[in-house]
Amino acid sequence: MTRESSLDTRGETFFLNLRFMLIVTVFVANAIEPLILEMSGLHTLYQWIFSFHMPLFVLVTGYFARKSLNGAAGRKVLLQIGLQYIIFQSLYSALDISLFHVNNIQHSFFAPYLLLWFLASHAFWRLLMLGMSRWSKIAQFAFAIAAGVAVGYLQLDGIWFSISRTFVYLPFFVIGFHFSFGAFVKLYQQYVKTAAAAASLLLLVVMGLAGRDLPMGWLFGSMTYMQLGAHEWYAGVFRLAVYGLQFAASLAFLGLVPYGLSRMTDLGRRTLYVFLLHGFIVRAAAVSGLYAYIGNAAGAALLIAGAVSCTVLLAQPAVRRMLNPLVEPSVDWMISLQRAAIRRSL
Repeated sequence: MTRESSLDTRGETFFLNLRFMLIVTVFVANAIEPLILEMSGLHTLYQWIFSFHMPLFVLVTGYFARKSLNGAAGRKVLLQIGLQYIIFQSLYSALDISLFHVNNIQHSFFAPYLLLWFLASHAFWRLLMLGMSRWSKIAQFAFAIAAGVAVGYLQLDGIWFSISRTFVYLPFFVIGFHFSFGAFVKLYQQYVKTAAAAASLLLLVVMGLAGRDLPMGWLFGSMTYMQLGAHEWYAGVFRLAVYGLQFAASLAFLGLVPYGLSRMTDLGRRTLYVFLLHGFIVRAAAVSGLYAYIGNAAGAALLIAGAVSCTVLLAQPAVRRMLNPLVEPSVDWMISLQRAAIRRSL
């Protein structure tokens, strides 16, 4: 095995480990959200998670996208994302209308239902990367930062087409797409990795002491400056400051991620199932009245343990075997129809 292929293998292992750790934080954050205004400890945990988990999730997505961005593989991925979006937007919307009744939800295919913004944005990130393919890496990153700042000035609701999050998180997709694991390993030697991990835990403590002064809306990335109450012309500077926090928090959290192959690595291969399905569990728990019985630290700990356990459960191979047609629907029939249409037009 060459040194380059060895680095690719180690890089894939590292990012699969990271992907599983991130999906755990996604599930935990969504599970504790109904209680963050009532329990300060959960608010701190929620805020700490949001300082890094979506930026890093987008970075990981960019890292794995570079193997399937162009050509037939890229078209197939885009078709599958589109089909996944149609399926789960329909399912979540139908259940919301009949059972969940989440406040302030727009039931439209142009307004992704809660977590489904990621599917819409993922498709746009891929299209944007294709459009920027001839640019230098620096130009791509500069455009991504500029667009992330500029999108906040639009006078519209940022949820439509997931336009706000698409551009706010674009810099992290660009970084992931061009990420050099070899350079990362050289930088994150053991002492640096340990210091980064300590910094991440220190950030958790700092947020517990002073974090309530930071409006959470800035970390969501889903709202324009107008929606965030920042009407000044220099509101973009605040977003740049949030970028600084997210970059620092993400670099720190990377210190907690193991390099080695483990059970976590295998679970990291099936995070898509956790991501698309966990919303059903969280919303069902909310309408069941479960949260009315959680009012102390012990109850909060049990809730977090339940979220972690459900994450592991949804990432099991058995879940993939049962729900593969739903979560990873085949698009071969769509490709066949496209080819047939092209042949008829010739």
